[in-house]
Amino acid sequence: MSTETQPAAGESVEDVAALEARIEELEAELAAVRDDDEQRMVIIATKGTLDMAYPPLILASTAAAFGWDVTVFHTFWGLEILHEEHSQELGLSSVGNPNMPIPNVIGALPGMDRATAKLMERRIVDNDVASVEELVRTALDSGVDLQACQMTIDLLDYDDADFYDDVETGVGAASAFQRMADADIQLLV
Repeated sequence: MSTETQPAAGESVEDVAALEARIEELEAELAAVRDDDEQRMVIIATKGTLDMAYPPLILASTAAAFGWDVTVFHTFWGLEILHEEHSQELGLSSVGNPNMPIPNVIGALPGMDRATAKLMERRIVDNDVASVEELVRTALDSGVDLQACQMTIDLLDYDDADFYDDVETGVGAASAFQRMADADIQLLV
């Protein structure tokens, strides 16, 4: 949009030329931003059960493998996925899951959540499916930005050292929201 304008009162020809040059620079920068074809995905992980740890990590790693810029913001119980110790023993609810192969009345018995989690862990091992720890490390190695919500860290009285290396801590909802606003795909898991 290069236009030749005449100097206004008090402006020199050099001022107008400098302004036109700056406009051309800004237009070129804007064109470069518009041509940016890198796709972005943001996933908000809110649940920290064994069955809910897999979807955000698998989707994030897969998108990263296709060259996407991926962020997974973990908040509330989703933070357990990034907690190095707790992620080793994520639970699995036996009640309220219509696909659980046991009736709710039995699933409500004491110890059944842990028992069903152990059964699922056994299936994961028997079928050579990656563990949560392996998926976290794969995501990080793939360039996925795994973020831990600072408010939830404070709420649960966790420390930055509790999380896997390279997990970004100290991230607030405003930062996550800005990432979502700039993303092509936003998922709540």
